[in-house]
Parts: sequence; structure tokens; C-alpha cells
Amino acid sequence: MTTVLTPPTESGSHKEPPPLKPPPRRIGRWVLFGAMIVVAVIMLYPFFVMGVTSLKSESQFLSGGGFSWLSWSSLTSVIPVGQEVLSSTIVCSSSIFIILCVGLPAGFAFSKLRFRLSTVVFLVIVSAMMVPLQAILMPEFVNVTKLGLTGGYTGAILVYAALGTPFSVFLFTTYFRGVPDELIEAGIVDGLGYFGALWRLVLPIAVPAIATVTVLQFIQIWDDLLVGLLFIQNTSDRPITVGLAVLAAGRTTSIPELMAGSIISALPAMLVYLGFQRYLVKGLTMGIDR
Repeated sequence: MTTVLTPPTESGSHKEPPPLKPPPRRIGRWVLFGAMIVVAVIMLYPFFVMGVTSLKSESQFLSGGGFSWLSWSSLTSVIPVGQEVLSSTIVCSSSIFIILCVGLPAGFAFSKLRFRLSTVVFLVIVSAMMVPLQAILMPEFVNVTKLGLTGGYTGAILVYAALGTPFSVFLFTTYFRGVPDELIEAGIVDGLGYFGALWRLVLPIAVPAIATVTVLQFIQIWDDLLVGLLFIQNTSDRPITVGLAVLAAGRTTSIPELMAGSIISALPAMLVYLGFQRYLVKGLTMGIDR
């Protein structure tokens, strides 16, 4: 039998292993998660206040207690909510349709076709994104008024389309630059032509970009007030944002009814964003990743 000799150790020299610390990456995730919760609470708190206020009558709102559906039931008698939501839908869908019809072929041309002064023309179009709406609103109003297009939807649709086209051209150009040139050349060799290649080859893979333009323009147009207030002068054709502005400007304004109308106005934009969020993120990052 062999005996293993170990050197004697002093009782005071024995050290316990240090406690385990969570990895820095996990700490960073918790900090980020906490910051996101704080931001979410700050962003959602106004909607909570709107919802609680809309579930009160005017007397309950002033007294600070109780709940009632009276504001929701009486909202339709104050403003024509259904007609105004329909007007907003018509203006949004028509404007977005024009924006896509112009932005898709323009972005394809700037990204895949080489012609003289193409870069200069592209920069001029993109520079229109830097012009604030307030700077061109009155000249646009004078021009549209001279054409007699302020009575119905036409004037507002054209103005929204003009304001949204530069962004769509920029986004589609950036996105289509990531499409391989060999794919377009193969389609042209097969006899599709440029329009055929755009329609049959490029368009099916451009769904994220189309969804991105649609969602961003829908939110911007749906929530806009100035253009609808100036260019849609018929009371029966005004969008929901103009209807709420008129309701808020009245001498006797019911705050619960105004909050109920605000919820109806905010819901479509929120649902569209949540429904197409996956395509929105992919469309914004696809051109950069490629």
C-alpha cells in the first residue's frame, strides 16, 4: 500500500471560491428588457386613459367616478363616424395605389436601367423628402383650388400621392438594387422585356418593400389633419381626423365622446402596423443587408 503525502495547509490560508456572477450578456438583456417595459408603459398609458375616459358619461367624467357606455352610443349622433371612416379609407387606398403605381416602376428604372442624368434625377426626387409639408401646403392649395379639385376626394388624393411618391421611389430603388442583375437579364433574354421582368420576376419578391410603403403611407395619411382639412371642403366627405378636429373645436365638447372617437380613429393604423410588422422590418432592412 502506498501513501500519498500532501503538504500541510494552514487553516487561515484556505479561500472560498468567489460567487458566480451572471454573464454580462444576460445583464444587458435584462436592462434592455426593463427599458422596453418602461417605454411600453409610457407609450400605452395615453391609450389607457383614452379607454377609461371613453367609458364615462359627461357627468361621470366631471365627478370622477362611475362607468357608462353612453359616450359610445351617442357618438354617432354627434359626428357621422361611419361615413368619416369610409372617407379616410377611400383617400388612403387611392393615394397608396397611385404611390405604388409610380414608385414601383420608377424604383426599378433607377436601380436597373442606366440612362443619362439618372443619378441627378434620382437625387432631385429624393431631395423632395426634405421639404416640409408646411412650406408647400399653401402653394399646393392655390394650385388645386384653381383646378377646382377641393370639393371632394380628388385634391387630397393627388396631394397625398405627391407627398408620398419620393419616399416610395427611394425605398424601391434601394430594395431593387439588391435583386441580382442576372435575373433581369435572363428574363429579357427570354423575351419578357423590362415591363415583363418587373411584373413577373421582380414584383413577386418585392412584397416586403410594397408592404413597407403601404404601412408607412397608410399611417401617415390616416393620421394627417392638415391636408384633409384644407383640400376636402365637403362636409360629407371629410375624414375621421377632420371630424374629430371639428368636434374638439365646438363650444360644448364632450371629452368622453372625443376620446371614443379618438380610439376609433387610432385603431385602423395600429391594426395595420401590427398586422404587417414582420414585412415592415424586413422591407426596411433588406436593401441594407444585401
